[in-house]
Amino acid sequence: MPTMSHTKTAVKESIKSTERDLSAARLRSPSPPTASDARAQSFSPTSPKPAAARLTSPPPESPSRVAVRERTPAPASVPFAIDPSVEPESDPDDDEAGAEPVIDLETFNQILDLDEDDTHDFSLGMAEAYFTQASTTFKDMDAAFEGKDLPKLSSLGHFLKGSSAALGVSAVQATCEDIQHYGALRDETNGTDLTEEAALAKIGPLLKRVKREYAIAERWLQNWYKEHVAPAEV
Repeated sequence: MPTMSHTKTAVKESIKSTERDLSAARLRSPSPPTASDARAQSFSPTSPKPAAARLTSPPPESPSRVAVRERTPAPASVPFAIDPSVEPESDPDDDEAGAEPVIDLETFNQILDLDEDDTHDFSLGMAEAYFTQASTTFKDMDAAFEGKDLPKLSSLGHFLKGSSAALGVSAVQATCEDIQHYGALRDETNGTDLTEEAALAKIGPLLKRVKREYAIAERWLQNWYKEHVAPAEV
């Protein structure tokens, strides 16, 4: 069975690997990923804590059913992708954005299990690195969309999909996978190829959507750490 330190090292290497992928994407226009590229798997390290201490992901209307963590519990409910407080204007092309939670609580709790104490140094470091990666990637996506660089959009979607999956930011993960496939001129939902014009028409609304989803996830994570991080002992 892998030790805690080995698990943490694996997570850090995963983050570094996605950063290297992003650097490569900036230096050259990458080849589009194949349609067989599988959806990113949520990071699932071995949990050293008993299963009773873990949370399930409950529907928002019944927070009383949430199992409370023994140390610092994650919130009982998760905000959904469309939140009027984030962007009040409606988007007719964004009807499906509220279909799934922004945060996968099971994955997030697995990351919290890697923290050695209530300072949450390890998971907080992962979250802060993710915020930096996402901000940079969105700027690169906007530039690639403006330049109609579909291979780069596909590569950037693949990159942010992976880093989002590692932290449990599931809504951003799913939308980035769609951007990845459309950038490769594929509509995997219908199993058809796309023209460049059709792909760009699909990606445009997704860039707005994924930024809203990310904004909600970032706020959720920042609020959680603000409420639960204990001061480090001197």
